[in-house]
Amino acid sequence: MDRISITVKVFFQDPFWIGLCERTDNGSCSVCKVTFGPEPKEYEVQEFISQNWYRLCFSPAVAEAGRRTEHRNPKRMQREVKKQMNQTGIGTKAQQALKLQHEENKEKRKSFTKEKREEEDQRKFVLRQQKRKEKHRGR
Repeated sequence: MDRISITVKVFFQDPFWIGLCERTDNGSCSVCKVTFGPEPKEYEVQEFISQNWYRLCFSPAVAEAGRRTEHRNPKRMQREVKKQMNQTGIGTKAQQALKLQHEENKEKRKSFTKEKREEEDQRKFVLRQQKRKEKHRGR
């Protein structure tokens, strides 16, 4: 059975109010960041989500860790949490997903600018060749 959940968190990040939309389905989490100007009311956030849900650009899915409900030794659990914190680094799943989306956008931007630069260089090269041919008309 597929279970899909959506959470929207609104918080203040100087100087704007930010909305963080998390979509969880089939054990994977994807995130979208929305910037509001002034502090939005609850009904404004709800209206924005209902009107713009299909236009939101979500990050690639990040696998969500499974949760256990069994009882464990508190000291052992504390050691494991400390070990996991050192391995995964700082940040929540939402922050990691946003970082992944940012990296993908950066790669797209780099490839796009590289293509543009190569096209411009090719255009300049062709222009130089034409000028050279015009000068060598056999005069």
